[in-house]
Amino acid sequence: MLPSAAPLPPAVPPTLHPTHPGLPALAVRPAWAPCSPCGPDCLPAPGPRAALRVARRLVALTVLLLVALPVLLTGPDPRLFRAVLRAAGVRLRIRGDTTYGTGGVLVVANHLSWIDVVALGALAPVRMIAKREVADWPLIGPIARRTGVLFVDRAGLRGLPRVVAGTAAALRAGATVGVFPEGTTWCGSASGPFRRAPFQAALDAGRPVRPVRIDLALPDGRPTTAGAFVGDETLWDSMLRILRLPRLDCTLTLLPVLPPEGDRRALAAQAERAITSAW
Repeated sequence: MLPSAAPLPPAVPPTLHPTHPGLPALAVRPAWAPCSPCGPDCLPAPGPRAALRVARRLVALTVLLLVALPVLLTGPDPRLFRAVLRAAGVRLRIRGDTTYGTGGVLVVANHLSWIDVVALGALAPVRMIAKREVADWPLIGPIARRTGVLFVDRAGLRGLPRVVAGTAAALRAGATVGVFPEGTTWCGSASGPFRRAPFQAALDAGRPVRPVRIDLALPDGRPTTAGAFVGDETLWDSMLRILRLPRLDCTLTLLPVLPPEGDRRALAAQAERAITSAW
């Protein structure tokens, strides 16, 4: 059964949680480097420790990890990704279409958390483009390596043409490739500009782009930044905050596909407008 089987709560427009300090000046960061102003001030106050809930979910996730690695040798299985979400207390919801498409599709989404990668893979097999550091993350890293993630080094531009070429080749071969064009995570109360390079791969391969909006909310439909993975916090900090919650809802809104037309600047802007205006 598709994860959209559960009834959806009424859409609640997001509310700005904190103020954002703004991007650092170009003088203190490279102009091409992804950067987000989101940090601890964007996150809600710590909730109850919920030690028993956390312990139960950690055991479930550990068992799944032990099961996952052998299973992923034969390829990514959306059922396994859905099981990871359930074990972490995250309920997946789908709005709009229920498939990304076939024959090679570039899936582009806003980026909030490590949850995003698991949620996209829970709908259908997706080869993600991710920063190189993800390969070293517990739980997520081994799964990423097994599912053919295309890793990019954000410390420089030298390897970018190789990633674009590899992405185009995967699209031509009929793969669904996923990328977060913001280049880094934002808390959800604000979002970042889309980088253009991934869209060049879609143009080179002549394959469509599927914009997907990701939202995290409490069970009553209120948006929350509790699931965000931002600033200098560790993956463990983010996971622990989510595991303490009674439940977190992750909604994927699949928006109409965009044809591979025009230049990468126009295609990136079109996808960004589609996602930010999806409410």
